[in-house]
Amino acid sequence: QVQLVESGGGLVQAGGSLRLSCAASGRSISTYVMGWFRQAPGKEREFVAAMRWRSGDPTYYADSVKGRFTITRDNAKNTVYLQMNSLKPEDTAVYYCAADPRPTALDGRFEYIHWGQGTQVTVSS
Repeated sequence: QVQLVESGGGLVQAGGSLRLSCAASGRSISTYVMGWFRQAPGKEREFVAAMRWRSGDPTYYADSVKGRFTITRDNAKNTVYLQMNSLKPEDTAVYYCAADPRPTALDGRFEYIHWGQGTQVTVSS
């Protein structure tokens, strides 16, 4: 079983940056696809970013964050990161880390079997 714990959320002004971390325990995530999703109040959980298990593999982003967010992973530390730059008020949400050995669709929220509890990101205007 994989346990995921997110950290790094907080309150930031528009234009600012935050780096989220997702620490995994229970087993190595080195061969898992890792994803980040977010959920704003009253909205469905949506895809943000994902990457396969090798650091050099392609990364995938929602159009709304492309060019501003970067997903990376450190398999030695069993940790995935989401660097968020040029934050906007519409980025305000609870951000969740997710893991799955073989999701059919990397941007599908129903494809991931393991989820963290989430970390709140609030961007003020």
